Amino acid sequence: MQIKFGTDGWRAIIAKDFTIENLTRVTEATSKWLFSLNSNPSVIVGYDCRFNGKLFAETVANVLAHHKIKVFITPGFVSTPMISLATVQRQCTAGIILTASHNPPEYSGFKIKANYGGPAIPSMIEEVERNIPEKPQNYPFDFDRFLENKQIEYFDAEALYINSIKQSFQLNVMKNSGFVLGYDAMYGAGQNVIKKLFPDAHLLHCDYNPSFKGQAPEPIARNLVPFQEFIKKEKIHIGLATDGDADRIGLFDENGNFVDSHHIILLLIHYLHKLKNKKGKIVCTFSCTSKIAKMAELYNLPLQVTKIGFKYICEIMQNEEVMVGGEESGGISVMGHIPERDGIWMGLLIYEFMAVTGKTLTQLVQDIYDIVGSFAVDRYDLHLPEEQKIQIINQCKNNEFQQFGNYQVKRVENIDGYKFHLGNEQWVMIRPSGTEPLLRVYAEAENLEKVYSILDATKNTILK
Repeated sequence: MQIKFGTDGWRAIIAKDFTIENLTRVTEATSKWLFSLNSNPSVIVGYDCRFNGKLFAETVANVLAHHKIKVFITPGFVSTPMISLATVQRQCTAGIILTASHNPPEYSGFKIKANYGGPAIPSMIEEVERNIPEKPQNYPFDFDRFLENKQIEYFDAEALYINSIKQSFQLNVMKNSGFVLGYDAMYGAGQNVIKKLFPDAHLLHCDYNPSFKGQAPEPIARNLVPFQEFIKKEKIHIGLATDGDADRIGLFDENGNFVDSHHIILLLIHYLHKLKNKKGKIVCTFSCTSKIAKMAELYNLPLQVTKIGFKYICEIMQNEEVMVGGEESGGISVMGHIPERDGIWMGLLIYEFMAVTGKTLTQLVQDIYDIVGSFAVDRYDLHLPEEQKIQIINQCKNNEFQQFGNYQVKRVENIDGYKFHLGNEQWVMIRPSGTEPLLRVYAEAENLEKVYSILDATKNTILK
């Protein structure tokens, strides 16, 4: 099979396309790319909580070691940000984590992190893809021998990550704030961090379960209903949720209301700029709220909008001072940390914001509304046959949609997908997913009632 990397890494269904043979092919290609960067490369390898993660990680380490590449491997499951941070701290040529992030439990994946601690940029991925052989070589499984001769060594990336948090946050202020923290790991790889840092936190789904109880570990509102009920029952003030590899964030306020990534990005801009006196560019992806542009203008901060995918944000962070970079799907980064999505880090920043100001999350969100106006954003994920998806995208391309129900199209942008502006700061966007077989439809309006009205009108129009 032809192996192609998507928005972030190569992902496939375990035992169907995600096999030892295909994993070996990808690792061989990665080895060639590593030697193009460094004559004596080193790599840190980790895996998340998915089925067979340890075996997949040891397979990758074994192939790399056979290519004379120095390998550090984690002794247990870790998050993607842990691998990214360790790549920088250990000064490795690259990091590799076996994860399918937020995908359903039957998937696994292969993500490459560059030496700067963020996603490999598109040109790097293209080079790996070009080198993937049609068939893999046969490598004896010499993992234990490589451990003995130190070609492979264990490295605790989780301990490094926790220590970095201790050095970067006002943990005592947070613990003594009176605000109760709740955390839903969604059975993912971030589950040990909050346990170790905040022993009094209220925890949900923080145990090992590779099936994720059948739920895709994506921290969006409809997947977090049990956590929402848990927050109300336990009287939690801030509810943090992270996905399977803990690089995406979901958030709830003290009333059990979901606080999406659009609001989190605005809160982080406000906290870092107004309270911490930070300055820098704001970078967001095409599907983010238009309120980010409004806040950037009010605060006199430069703004850049990119295609969907954190790798585009990361590429800008390599060359410019970026204060906050974020995407609609819950991946956000800030200056002073690695150029990587990090759900736990972003959640702790909001928790610190609350602790420093003494304000609830509801009050902080209201402060944002007072600055840029109230708004809501949501999306529908449409499972459609490939032919129908292509037909709808072609209709967008050919300007066949001039209205959706009673909503007239005023103008169209097509940075990545098609965003139809409907007036009054309302828009709807149509785009095929880069990680799953879905057509995504996003909308923004002043409240959720209008958002769903736009989404329903769009769905009815494109599925005629």
